[in-house]
Amino acid sequence: MPIKSGGFSRKSKTSSEVPSSSMADIAFLLLIFFMVSTVFQKDRDRPIEWPEAEATQKIDEKIKNILNIWVERNGDIFINDRPYAMTDVASTIGPLYAASDRALVISIRSDREVRYSTIDLLQQQLVAAGVMRVVFATELEQRMARERR
Repeated sequence: MPIKSGGFSRKSKTSSEVPSSSMADIAFLLLIFFMVSTVFQKDRDRPIEWPEAEATQKIDEKIKNILNIWVERNGDIFINDRPYAMTDVASTIGPLYAASDRALVISIRSDREVRYSTIDLLQQQLVAAGVMRVVFATELEQRMARERR
């Protein structure tokens, strides 16, 4: 009796679908890779003598909304750990302040021995940039921050 081509079929058929069972594993591994390889930048402390204050107030802002301007004893100005000339402060901070919808707080961290004329010029640059929220960091504030840690 001849066998008719009927009852037999191949078991392995190629599938055009991408297996989705391991997609979660791949996504999780990518997430871990990016978390491990990301570097968070911290502001470097400058060697300054903090000005003294009898009273201070804590700034209730997120760290991303605080921009530190360091003024060293010789009048050098650093914004985000990069040196800037006094004439470049307004053109640098103005767009940052506008992009933050005026939520940016400028924290002036100056040495106790900085000349008043330097701080006055810095304030004039901040006014020219349209900045409204400026605070001065003091030694008492730094001591309170260290005690909280």
